[in-house]
Amino acid sequence: MPLFALPEEHIFPDPELAREDGLLAVGGDLHPARVLLAYSQGIFPWYSEGQPILWHSPDPRFVLFLDEFEIPRSLRREVRKGTFEVRADTAFAQVVDACSRVPRVDQDGTWITDEMRNAYVTLHEMGFAHSVESWLDGALVGGLYGVGLGGVFFGESMFALESNASKVAFVHLVQQLKAWDCDLLDSQVHTEHVARFGARNIPRRAYLDLLAARLQVSTRRGPWTLDPLEARTGDTP
Repeated sequence: MPLFALPEEHIFPDPELAREDGLLAVGGDLHPARVLLAYSQGIFPWYSEGQPILWHSPDPRFVLFLDEFEIPRSLRREVRKGTFEVRADTAFAQVVDACSRVPRVDQDGTWITDEMRNAYVTLHEMGFAHSVESWLDGALVGGLYGVGLGGVFFGESMFALESNASKVAFVHLVQQLKAWDCDLLDSQVHTEHVARFGARNIPRRAYLDLLAARLQVSTRRGPWTLDPLEARTGDTP
């Protein structure tokens, strides 16, 4: 398949035209309108410092259906203990920065470039990008961020400076999304961290059909506030 060069206009080729490795297009910019359009079409930016902006739509797609969400027993106990204070949208930029600094296996540097950071901070200020954070003794020790559109949350990255900090934040996120009738979390590509919660691969065509249906739901724009744990529906530890 050819690699498409994006024009100045905010348009994308059909994601089904992506190469075998999921790479679809190159170039363009990270203007909020372009990034949101990409997400709505099953496409996302992912590139490293020194590269042009690369746009991907992998096949298969790694997703978590929230009605299939599984919480390991030990993690249920950790959530119940309340070791961490969990908040939403109180330190978005700090979460992104922390995600960019965490060393990752088989990865040199970070894909969260300054350009990417600024793009997602702007999306956060517009109410589309969100963070869920774990705090311990007043310090940010874990969390995650992503983009919410319609009935879908697109997870981007997470970090933990304390054991279970990001996992606890993830549980709180999923429980809140379920309470809001959001039923699909897009993890883009396989990660063991999300796989342990029940995420699985589905064909890109199936994902695109699901995405189109779930984007008919109204987007809950931020800032988000987490409901008390006992007020959320489903899988409350």
